[in-house]
Parts: sequence; C-alpha cells; structure tokens
Amino acid sequence: MTGKPEVARSPLAVAFPAMPDIAGVEIATARAGFYKQARDDILIMRFSPGTACAGVFTRHKVGSAPVDWCRKRLAASHGRDIRALVVNAGCANSFTGRPGAQAAGRVATVAARNLGLRAREVMLARTGVIGVLLDDSRIVEVLPAAARSLSPDAWRKAALAISTTDTFPKGATAQASVDGHAVRIAGIAKGSGMIAPDMATMLAFVATDAAVEPKALQDLVDLHVRDTFNSVTVDGDRSTNDTLLVFATGASGAPAISTASDPRLADFSAKLKTVLLDLALQLVRDGEGASKFVKITITGARSDASARKIARTVAESPLVKTAFAGEDANWGRIVMAVGRADEAVKRERIRVTFGPLTAARDGLVAPDYSEAAMSDYMKNPELEVGVDVGVGRGRAIIWTCDLTKQYVAINGDYRS
Repeated sequence: MTGKPEVARSPLAVAFPAMPDIAGVEIATARAGFYKQARDDILIMRFSPGTACAGVFTRHKVGSAPVDWCRKRLAASHGRDIRALVVNAGCANSFTGRPGAQAAGRVATVAARNLGLRAREVMLARTGVIGVLLDDSRIVEVLPAAARSLSPDAWRKAALAISTTDTFPKGATAQASVDGHAVRIAGIAKGSGMIAPDMATMLAFVATDAAVEPKALQDLVDLHVRDTFNSVTVDGDRSTNDTLLVFATGASGAPAISTASDPRLADFSAKLKTVLLDLALQLVRDGEGASKFVKITITGARSDASARKIARTVAESPLVKTAFAGEDANWGRIVMAVGRADEAVKRERIRVTFGPLTAARDGLVAPDYSEAAMSDYMKNPELEVGVDVGVGRGRAIIWTCDLTKQYVAINGDYRS
C-alpha cells in the first residue's frame, strides 16, 4: 500500500462543478486498499451498447500494462462497442513485464463477468507508484459489489477515487447542440505532479451522449489534445500511464455523425475542446506545491512548433519557476530560457512582458521599466508572461505553475 502525503488544498483550486447525468453512463467507486487512508481507489464506468471510444496515450518509451491494453483494444475494435472502464489509483502497474500484463487481463476478465460484458469491451487505466506489480486480487474482490452500485450521478466520487497527490477533484462539463439536438459532455481528470503530457494527460475520462462515430471522435480528440492537455506542464516529467479516453454513448437522440468536419459537429467540437482545456488547466492549478498559475505566450517565432518549444523551455526552467515562487520579476531568466531553446530568435527584437508591464524591448531593458511595479504584479496568484522573439508569425501558449519547497517535500515523501 502507498501513503498519500497530507497537503493543503491548492490555493489555486476551483470548485467541482455540478455535473449532469450523461445518458448511457453509469458510475461506481470502491475501496480496494491501495492506500493506507480510508478512501475509494477504484472507479468503474459502464456504457450503453454501441458506445464509441477514442483515446490518446503517453508516448513514454516505458509505458504500462493498462496503456498497452487500451491501445490493443482500440485498434482491434476500431473504437466501436467499448462498454466499460476500470481504473485504480495507488499502483501504476508500469514496468512490471509479463506479470503486469497478466494482472491487467485478469482485471478486465473479472470486470466483464460482473458487468455482463466481454473482456475486450473493457478499458483499463492505472495511476500510482511505478515498478510495483498490481495486486489484482484487491480489485477482483470489490468488483462484484461495485458493479451492483452503479449510478449516473457519481462524478465527484469518481474524480476523488482516481486521485493520487491531487488536492481537489477535477471536473468539467458543457452542453452543445448537434443538428438541433442538445447533447451533454462531462469529464474528470487527475494529476498534480509528473505532468508534461505528450499525447494525453495523467488520467482523464470524458463522456458524452452525442452520437459520434469512432473515427470522427478520434479525429476530434487528436485535433484538440495539442492545445489542451499537451499545452500544460507542471514539472517537465511525463508519466508512463498518461491516458485520455472519450466515450460517446449516442443516447441523446441526436443523429450519428461520421465525419469530424461535418458542420453539424462544429458546436460539439468547440464545447469538447472547452471541457478538455478546463480539465488540463485544473491540473496546473493543482501542481504539487503550486502557488502561482502562469500563462506563457510566445509570439514572433519561426513557426508554431518553434514557439511551442520556446514556451515549454521557459515553462519548465527551474530557475524561471523558482523566480515565480519567490515573486521575483527576474526577466533575465526568461531571456535565458528563450535563448537555450535552440530555436531561431533575433536578440535585438526580443520583447518581454509581465501582464501589462514591459520588462524588455528591442533586446534591452525597457526605458520605462519599473522594478516596484513589476514586484507588485508578481504578488498576483495568476501571472501572464509574453515574449516576442522577432522572427516570424509562429505563436504558442503553455500554462504552468511555480516550483516551491512544497514540491520537494511532496515528492521526497511520496512512497513513505
């Protein structure tokens, strides 16, 4: 079992929203005992027949047994008729070899048996300590009771059950219109540290009652993940278990849409992105030990890709992040990070701003620079930093947080 460090709720936390029931979705949680604390650590979701599924996963070279399982299930089914999801917190079941894969298969088999499904219709996700073989007997023991307690209104319990070092549950919802029919979208996520997603996030699960064919759903997820989950970073480390799954039950009565570019999906696409971004930004707000929420915008880059690389270099610089924590407007550290991104910049054109204040322009400290005004700005819990590198029209935004002593304390005690 693992212990969860007792940390205060993030000062940047947001309230869990009122989440609607999603037609065709049932939820249950249970306690398998992966934590010393008396808390639920198992999530089960069951979906109505015909549910489409899309997903993106970590590209981490180690990966994990549940990620392998989901990739294979999606490839084999082409995203059709995915009927259930089983998640546990407390054990990642990563870097556990063949025994880990076998444990994953046993969980899917038993879950399917209790839900009246087939194992290939069950998706899996895990989070927790890496390198520990999953004791699947703990999950198997609680699955029957959990399967009998499924209900449509357990979103907050679900968000709490999948958490690790999270200090608040994360949820988001939206309503969209598809060809005149109202459809609902709801999702949860977990993540606080080891956040620098590459194709997904730590764990995020979104459900909708819209009728979207699997390929169209996958195209939408692929389209929106770059500017949502892949545009946030807490500490520069990405997980072996990063998983984002989106389920479309089709139970709203709206017509089935088979192409992502269909104009009837325009509002749904926009609202789906809104939900994904909301969840992604909550990960940053709950960054381990965070006291500052920071938006970094890079403009004037050679390309959008170049701008993203520069923005991420700035966002993940320990020197920059500790300056934020100390409320120090050390814009020289921003310039340092920009320069070491190894992307094209024109030193004599670089401009650096902190909110409405200009720190540097034309490669020099700004003539109207005010240390007092800058110091006052840095006391805000939410900060915006902008850098124009003077080369082209490339643009990117990355959201991040500061790096405090509490981050070290949380991660130094993670397994104790």
